[in-house]
Amino acid sequence: MKTQENSHSPVSSCRRCGTCCKKGGPSFHREDRSLIEQGIIPGRHLFTIRQGEMAHDNVRKRLSPLPSDLIKIKGKPGTWACVFFDDTENGCTIYEHRPVECRALKCWDTREIERIYTRNRLTRKDLLENVPGLWALIREHRKRCDYGEIRALLEKTEGPERQQALKALDPILRYDENIRNMVIEKGGPSAEMTDFLFGRSLVETLAAYGFKIEKKGERIRIVRMTR
Repeated sequence: MKTQENSHSPVSSCRRCGTCCKKGGPSFHREDRSLIEQGIIPGRHLFTIRQGEMAHDNVRKRLSPLPSDLIKIKGKPGTWACVFFDDTENGCTIYEHRPVECRALKCWDTREIERIYTRNRLTRKDLLENVPGLWALIREHRKRCDYGEIRALLEKTEGPERQQALKALDPILRYDENIRNMVIEKGGPSAEMTDFLFGRSLVETLAAYGFKIEKKGERIRIVRMTR
């Protein structure tokens, strides 16, 4: 008679529970470059967490500003689960071509993923620097929507310089929205690509700083979220 496996026994191999895939897609490293360039993982399934943006470090378990770009696979709508995760089979639909972080991650032994996590990260520059016109737009967006400047202005909204800070933030928010609309209207990349090209919109990311954006027509309001 077979005995049921002890649920508390040490894990030494993947049990295909899908937990790691449900917590979010991997970040890309230079070893993964060909997966994107060959279209195995299309750009529409990617998003960029930009340099200086607040992000949760899954390995170190903390929220901190990024020292450089981080390119990641998007989650499924309404969840963090990797878009390539097949929840009916608890498997990966691109398993044979999975990124290096997926190959390194072992929930029972995290030494390998910790070793490679911050090494050789793939950036937008690696992929797009030689695309005529597009890289210039990305550089201009990065300059005009710099997270270091945004963070400093948000901090000033809590003090006597509030009105000046809000006035300075307004064109930044509008530019971030307008450049996305412009590239789509000119028949360039699809709307699904803009989160990869320009990072997630500021309307979305300012929540990490405790603020939300309210729009009414052409009017934009920056509101401190309730703590």
